[in-house]
Amino acid sequence: MDYKEEDYLMLSGIQHFAFCRRQWALIHIEQQWQENERTAEGELLHERAHDTWATEKRSDVITSRGLPVQSRTMGISGSCDIVEFHRAEEGVPLYGHRGLFRVYPIEYKRGKPKDIPIDMLQLTAQAMCLEEMLSAEIAEGAIYYGEIRHREKILFTEDLRTQVRKYFQEMHQLFDKQYTPNVKWSKSCNACSLNDICMPKLGKTPSVKEYVREKIMEEETP
Repeated sequence: MDYKEEDYLMLSGIQHFAFCRRQWALIHIEQQWQENERTAEGELLHERAHDTWATEKRSDVITSRGLPVQSRTMGISGSCDIVEFHRAEEGVPLYGHRGLFRVYPIEYKRGKPKDIPIDMLQLTAQAMCLEEMLSAEIAEGAIYYGEIRHREKILFTEDLRTQVRKYFQEMHQLFDKQYTPNVKWSKSCNACSLNDICMPKLGKTPSVKEYVREKIMEEETP
């Protein structure tokens, strides 16, 4: 099944969805957002990586920044922070360039490697878009983490690819229904930029009255 362009979802949304389905729905269905220090630093890092449609060539490597990508089969669109095209004996042709090139996508993140694979899923989705657009096979890419200033190599395994397809299918189903999942509080809620909007702990209390009383007692406790 191929999606119509007007039904495309944001590729970057898979990171929100993998972290929390409710967070994704608040941002992408209800159009709610809240800036904090983490999101602001992340935007600055991406601004340094992005210069849409800009390319540069050094030796046998062509570097493209802010390259737009899409997938008709998954119904998504977005952009890659950086895609490196390395001249190789086995690769794909590039318009305006002689020879063949191996495709190597790179995503920039502000922090450090995470315990959950949300960054890897986003990069894998980018690679799958590039494969569809260029009729290429992409085995690996990298994530550059600003906190450690180092690239982490990511292998695009079949497990990651299957998870990407599954998540985007679920995202389309929720988006079509315009449905925002209910709160499921966890410790990760404390690091969420939408904590004040979502109010996850409110979903754990029997009533608003009890929630307010609990917060008052917390403030009065020395």
